[in-house]
Amino acid sequence: MTDSQLIREVKDGNVELYAELMRRYERKILGFIYQMLRSAGLESMAEDLTQETLYKAFRSLGGFREAEASFSTWLYTIARNTVLSELRKQRTHKVPLENAMNVPIACAESMPEPNALRRERATMVRDAINRLPEKQKAALILREYDQMDYQEIADILGQTVSSVKSLLFRARSSVKDQLETYMTERMDRQIEGMKHR
Repeated sequence: MTDSQLIREVKDGNVELYAELMRRYERKILGFIYQMLRSAGLESMAEDLTQETLYKAFRSLGGFREAEASFSTWLYTIARNTVLSELRKQRTHKVPLENAMNVPIACAESMPEPNALRRERATMVRDAINRLPEKQKAALILREYDQMDYQEIADILGQTVSSVKSLLFRARSSVKDQLETYMTERMDRQIEGMKHR
């Protein structure tokens, strides 16, 4: 059954089919919410907020109009709003950036150099994305992780397609600039280390 058929069936009273509809989206929504919460160090809330999103969608399904948006766009919009609402609540309990990352850092001697560099780079990319403003971060996550097209992202964020392209351009530029700064500093440290040998 398509999403549309399932939605019609659920609206007609076959509420048990809602579980099938959610099975299709739960993992994607969980990943999106997890990424949105990461910069605030609230990843542990991702499952709860995913369930809250799915519950809100169920309660509001009667008002869903397919002519206005696809179900996935509507669901991602609910997820985004749920996350933003939670982040507003949590603002009084800010988590320092160094505590927001729960990635164990391995020392260079304990792992082969290429793996250490790859892991370090991945951490730097994640940190750079986490430092982006919320709309840029959401646009980048939806585009790069969830592989959504510009129109879907525009619908979820309540923006025009050209605004989404602009958000993505600024997000990518910011990440690139942050990584270039990091790479330059890293090379400077390596050169300095060679001088002292």
